[in-house]
Amino acid sequence: MACRTCNMIRGLLMAEGVSPVAIEAAMPLVAKAESVVKRKASAYSRRYGRAFKKVASKYKTKSGSWMKNGFSRAQKEAHRIAKRG
Repeated sequence: MACRTCNMIRGLLMAEGVSPVAIEAAMPLVAKAESVVKRKASAYSRRYGRAFKKVASKYKTKSGSWMKNGFSRAQKEAHRIAKRG
């Protein structure tokens, strides 16, 4: 089963008169190009994420919503902590 993008490209190539053999030869290349490579998180990003999780509870209400200016304050504090570490 091919994805929608592969089907669209196959249709465009057929409309242009490309031979079916050439189209089938190109499809694995299209599928490979479509796959997404996830980037590795930097050391700072991991430190910041851990610090933010620790700090965030100070700036949330009991119901779980953010206080006024709480999110940006939590970000700033997490940034300070992550910079040090």
